[in-house]
Amino acid sequence: MSQVPNPNATLAVAILSGKGGVGKTNLALNLSYALFRAGHRVLLMDFDVGLANVDVLLGLSPEKNLQDLFRPDVQAQDVMLAVEPGGFDFLPAASGVPELLEMDDDMREVLFDKLNAVFGSYDYLMLDLGAGISQTVLSVAAMSQVRVLVVTPEPTSLTDSYAVIKVLHTQYGVSDFHVLVNQVESPADTQATFNRLSAACSHFLGFTPVLIGGVHSDPAVPDAVRRQIPLLRHAPRCQAAQDIIGGAVKLHRVRQQRREALIAGPVLGKIPVIRK
Repeated sequence: MSQVPNPNATLAVAILSGKGGVGKTNLALNLSYALFRAGHRVLLMDFDVGLANVDVLLGLSPEKNLQDLFRPDVQAQDVMLAVEPGGFDFLPAASGVPELLEMDDDMREVLFDKLNAVFGSYDYLMLDLGAGISQTVLSVAAMSQVRVLVVTPEPTSLTDSYAVIKVLHTQYGVSDFHVLVNQVESPADTQATFNRLSAACSHFLGFTPVLIGGVHSDPAVPDAVRRQIPLLRHAPRCQAAQDIIGGAVKLHRVRQQRREALIAGPVLGKIPVIRK
């Protein structure tokens, strides 16, 4: 994969989870919307190639998707859609397409060679990855500069989230994770959930992730989903929306802190080699 320079200091953020049903895609959409509303150019890329549904949350019916990029006559600009004029764009995936689910390194290289041509036009590349530990999810997460793991207080979410961290660390050499706790009832709930995950990482893996916040359970969230409108547009003053804005602020701080390093390298790193 060609290593395109990153003069705009684009921050690639992989948003992933150990299991489905934790609100990952909704948070990816609304974190993106929050960054856009703060004046940043954002490309939200649906890379959940098993169960793509960002388009559903937006009420869109894309004519093309990532699968079309394997055609020589289709470029990234042909697939992208504008969510909001002025710098919030969306790159749709396709659900249940074996060609995307079972991508090998050669296919990923073809895909990202086309996508690299547009990534540097944005301040943030937000990658909504699938849940679990498929090779495609793990590879793209390792290629990204920041990984945000969405967890909930449920024991199953914590167990599966730890599994994602463990595999990325042991097989891909990744030790840099941020955690966003969703569907919490209080700040104490956020901290307790994070502490359980952090303690397991510290004890068994020798490092700890970074907490970027918690998002309260809020009746406005399912209402926005039903209406197919981003929460931050539907109910920008609700508690969950304010929590998401807080998470976006912390992501922006990460970009500011890493700006020089971002400029010196590509938006996405090389396709990683799995450790044996």
